[in-house]
Amino acid sequence: MEAKPMKILIIEDDINDCNNFINCVKNRNDVEIVAITDSDIDGLRYAKTLRPEGIVLDLELNNSSSGNVDSLDFVTDLQALNLEYMPIVIVTTHVNSKRTYDILHREGVDFILYKDHPNYSANLVLNHFISMRQSELSRSDKKSVEDELKDRKSRISSCINSELELIGITSKLKGKQYIHDAILYLIENENDNSNLIAYLSKIHKKSATTITNGIQNAIFHAWRITPIEDLTKYYTARVNYETGVPTPMEFIYYYKDKVKTMI
Repeated sequence: MEAKPMKILIIEDDINDCNNFINCVKNRNDVEIVAITDSDIDGLRYAKTLRPEGIVLDLELNNSSSGNVDSLDFVTDLQALNLEYMPIVIVTTHVNSKRTYDILHREGVDFILYKDHPNYSANLVLNHFISMRQSELSRSDKKSVEDELKDRKSRISSCINSELELIGITSKLKGKQYIHDAILYLIENENDNSNLIAYLSKIHKKSATTITNGIQNAIFHAWRITPIEDLTKYYTARVNYETGVPTPMEFIYYYKDKVKTMI
């Protein structure tokens, strides 16, 4: 689906520069000018009411009819509005001063373009907006994917803990965390044929024997203290009639399959 035109607010007191932006936008379909003003004060009002995605901010507003003669404090004032979003701000200026640029960047300006550079144009400014918008969208998409993965992991973890507690394996048992991490790992890495005990030994910094004994002791505890009707209700796999309890791997793989059907 094609993205909507990017809404741009222009704060500029030079009529020629304003006309250059207007003429440039006529030949593009990715940008829309929502307002033009020569006042940083009016610019703040437009930012609040028109919700532009980007703001062209002329640093020198010497001919402003109602605002300040410079816009150094504009971004600070913009942040003080506590908008639900923060527009991309590109400053355009005739000033070529590293000290001034450093101040602007500290204030939160996204980009600074020197008007007297031979390659400067209204089209260049707008191209920077589109480029920065695409970068913002990419970061947003990446964050959404990361959040979704975290949410899924949290749901799996919660489901594992609930199932284990139903048969008496609580956090008081050292083996509970080993079992939890094993089930979670198998669900998240289904095609990984790594040695599961070796993986648990590595992340918990315990010997394979300690890990195996911890898991087995947690299972023995469950089969010793949990009523048989609860065990047969929540653990429906067959159990070796000679031992009466599942092995660590039988137990872990059973719950891996069970939890997968629940998420």
